[in-house]
Amino acid sequence: MIEQDLKKTLGKNIKFYRFRKRYSQIDLAEESHISVTFLSNIERGNNFPQAGTLSNIAKALDVQVWELFRGEVVSEEQSSLVDRMSEDFKRHVNIAMESVYQQYKT
Repeated sequence: MIEQDLKKTLGKNIKFYRFRKRYSQIDLAEESHISVTFLSNIERGNNFPQAGTLSNIAKALDVQVWELFRGEVVSEEQSSLVDRMSEDFKRHVNIAMESVYQQYKT
């Protein structure tokens, strides 16, 4: 497995396990002692965390570190579903925030 594939697999698996645990990126970042930006970059396959950070992420997700690298954990269909859920969640949060803003903007 080449480095970029490893990063992508890691990112997809972290995102999958994060959704399974019903954690937001903020929740997981706080539990793992990293920034949300860094976690986002890991999930997109742009960054590769150090061993201690990997251990913290796995612990927060209640999985073993090696499980974050398993290629068969997340199928393309599951990944697509998680992406659609992410977009739906963002849309609903934005609608709710706009509603709150409109209610209190006076």
